[in-house]
Amino acid sequence: MGRGNGFGKTILIGDQFVLDEVPAIVSSISYETIAVVERSRGKGWTLEDNRIEVPGYKESKKHLQIISINRILEVMNFDISKTPIKITFGGTLLAGSGVGASAASCVSLARALNDEFKLGLSIDEINQVAWEGEFAYHGTPSGVDNTASCYGGLMLYQLKGKKKIIEKIKVEKPIEVVLANSGVSADTRALDELVRKEKEKDHEFFSKRLKLITEQTLEVKKNLEAYNLENVGKIITENHKILIDMKLSHERLIYLCDLAIDRGALGAKLTGGGMGGLKTVKNYIDKYTRMKYLISIVG
Repeated sequence: MGRGNGFGKTILIGDQFVLDEVPAIVSSISYETIAVVERSRGKGWTLEDNRIEVPGYKESKKHLQIISINRILEVMNFDISKTPIKITFGGTLLAGSGVGASAASCVSLARALNDEFKLGLSIDEINQVAWEGEFAYHGTPSGVDNTASCYGGLMLYQLKGKKKIIEKIKVEKPIEVVLANSGVSADTRALDELVRKEKEKDHEFFSKRLKLITEQTLEVKKNLEAYNLENVGKIITENHKILIDMKLSHERLIYLCDLAIDRGALGAKLTGGGMGGLKTVKNYIDKYTRMKYLISIVG
């Protein structure tokens, strides 16, 4: 029996435009997906998915999950007809949009297969396998989710041509980020298509936005390192306004961000692709009345 884990993640800024070489600031979170791989009888692979979920999430992603698992097995050169396996997913990470659930499942599965079959893969190789698995969910994945899930910690992530820049960010002490679940399973590939259309509609204006977001991201990094959370909050709130203008937010996410700031949050924005809704906003946020933390809203 092999076991592996993959962390969830939250994006503070920049996620939607990583493929356009805009830097993003991403952090792993303490919740994780656990995969267990066991050799079995019969043919092929079977799956038992015991992850807690946003209602309907697992069913909506089931066809993509099958493609993802098959791709991971292919990349790792497994002949499942000769070595059938049972895969079991569990852990503390909610299966839902915006927290890196698909990346965590890919990372944990790659690690569990590596553990069970004693392949001796390095952490970099595990991350590469997980990135391959992410193609099913994201079309062309940027790699930011699986990198955060695999390595953990707070980091700046950027693509420059074919090169991946990963820079760890050190902070004075842990920063508490509150994630509010939207309750909606977003299609990242559809969001990527929306961004592409925005780029085609007015390329010059789109480029100016990317330049501004790049500047915002670098300012967030600088203020995180200085532990100036007030400035971080202001910047991510301004960033959310750009995402609203690009129709990447949602009226209920806007409501929740406004409510969080009204309750004393230093800043609020959507995280992940965006365009999500919300189910239990008020009760969740009221629990943190007058909180002095960053609020990151799941999209």
